[in-house]
Amino acid sequence: MDATYAIAKYFAETGYESLPKDLVEETKKQILDLFGCAVGGFTRAGAVQVRELIADWGGKRESTIMGTDLKVPAPNAAQANASMVHALDYDDVHEAAVMHPGVISIPTAIAIAERAGGAKGTDLLTAIALGSDIMCRFGLASTPGKSPIGVGWHQTTLFGFMGAACVAGRMLGLSEERIVDAMGIAYHQASGNGQCTRDGALTKRLGPGFSVKGGIMAALLAQKGVTGAHNCIDADWGLYKLYWRGDYDSSVITRDLGKRFEGMNVSIKPYPCCRGIHPAIDAALAIVIENGITADDVKSVALFVSDVHLTLLSTPLEQKVRPRSPVDAQFSIPWGVATAIARRRATLEDFSDEGVQSPDILAVTAKVSVAVDPALRRADKIEPTRVEITTNDGRTVSKVVENPLGSPERPLSFDDCARKFRDCAGALKDDQLDGIIDLVSRLERVEDISAIIGLLRLQ
Repeated sequence: MDATYAIAKYFAETGYESLPKDLVEETKKQILDLFGCAVGGFTRAGAVQVRELIADWGGKRESTIMGTDLKVPAPNAAQANASMVHALDYDDVHEAAVMHPGVISIPTAIAIAERAGGAKGTDLLTAIALGSDIMCRFGLASTPGKSPIGVGWHQTTLFGFMGAACVAGRMLGLSEERIVDAMGIAYHQASGNGQCTRDGALTKRLGPGFSVKGGIMAALLAQKGVTGAHNCIDADWGLYKLYWRGDYDSSVITRDLGKRFEGMNVSIKPYPCCRGIHPAIDAALAIVIENGITADDVKSVALFVSDVHLTLLSTPLEQKVRPRSPVDAQFSIPWGVATAIARRRATLEDFSDEGVQSPDILAVTAKVSVAVDPALRRADKIEPTRVEITTNDGRTVSKVVENPLGSPERPLSFDDCARKFRDCAGALKDDQLDGIIDLVSRLERVEDISAIIGLLRLQ
């Protein structure tokens, strides 16, 4: 039987009581992190234009665009919110799946919760936990034993259509049969390419918004009785055989479904850039701090990467060392390392429009070279970078970090996430920040999640 049916049954029948306590706590962290990323991305290019366009369209007042008091149809609100969240490239990620699950599951669940009214925190936690689990499983099933980077798809966007349809179907209380239809309708829309990352285009930020809008519309159409293809995963013209040339393992999607949750393996980012850069930033920070090296001391920086990271994060070298846009910087190992060396940090400011023109960072990127080391290939986790710094006085220091900060092996605590939230959402007032942190920390006891959305207002 096609995996579509097992997924639909999972979303239709799994209750809050089936969620392990540690998964609930991890999901809370992911929700708080997403709220911070949304507020932080409110003024970023791409997200602003999407929000303005949706505001111009208007429509039925169903769900809130975060940061405003404007309510619009639920699919449109979710699109605006997901676009804001992804604008910083600071949202959560499953390293092995190469997947951002929260930007799909959380805006979708919130938009439908508001549309329906009176949704409890347990409803939200359940839909988000299941949604993040299935999004990660979708990614893990592709190109088994290899990295999906380089195939050409943007995984979060591609799988986000069906992932959002499942989350929306769960929040709407759809039957197993109707969720199957919702997945089929979503599959008919599914797309999302990676060329935007190579071209430094703003559409990289907008892909998840397209997914959640399409997924919610799919669930609403299924609720009205519209049918979709029922064999979306494993059939000859199902997603993996059509889009991935059959290079997948369907058992990864269904194995231990409802017993093991991939949301436990989601990383929350400490730096606002592609997760593939984080091991290199950690390594560079360790080198300069432990050895007292300043930017002025640096003669050269040699980066050794896998062939995968060469393609995505290190070439063409000219635009990686002199970014044309924040998107270029967000996908540049040389920029992340140079920022760590020049400023002993990697913050939102360093990846902004102004930040990518910073003379102190550019002075370091001018000293960077990149080479491939096949020994750095990893199939089950984020691939590391070997950072080698040579100083003017002849010292050479090298370091590799296998488990970067924020990974399941080195997780951020709820308090760490609260600090990141305050940093990202600093435009909010202190009482708003305190209120959101408090409500999310006890979300399973919140009777109506609209109280949280009301606190996110900037305008």
